[in-house]
Amino acid sequence: MHPLRRKRKKPGINILPLLDVLTVILFFFLITMQFRQVRTLNLVLPEIKTAGSNQLEDRIIVSVDSLGNLLYNNTSVSQEQFSETIKFAGTQANTKQVLLIADQETPLKKITWVMDQCRTHGLSKIRIQSR
Repeated sequence: MHPLRRKRKKPGINILPLLDVLTVILFFFLITMQFRQVRTLNLVLPEIKTAGSNQLEDRIIVSVDSLGNLLYNNTSVSQEQFSETIKFAGTQANTKQVLLIADQETPLKKITWVMDQCRTHGLSKIRIQSR
C-alpha cells in the first residue's frame, strides 16, 4: 500500500436534509389547517345559479322575513292563522305546490316549522326560492 493513498470513506445517506424538509412540510400543514367544528361556523348560504324557474301553476306562496313574520299569498298572517290557513289549503287540494320564500337571515327553526306545517297538512311539494 502506498503511504500517500488515502482511505476511501464508505458511501452513506445523510438524512438530516430530509428531516429538515419533512419538518417544514409538517409545520406548513399544521399552520394552514383549520381545526374548527362545523357547528361553530357562521354560515351565509350562497345564491343558487343553477336553480330552475319557480313559475308554478296553482301554487301557495309562503314568505318569511328575517324576523320570522309570515305572509301567506302576500297577506300577513300570525302563526295560528297560518296553521289554520295551511290546514284548510291541504284539505282543498293536496296537489298544490308551496313556494317558500325566506330571507337569508331567517332562522332555520322558523323555516323548518313552516315546512313541517305544510307537510303535516298534506302539502308535501315544497320548493324554496333562491336569489
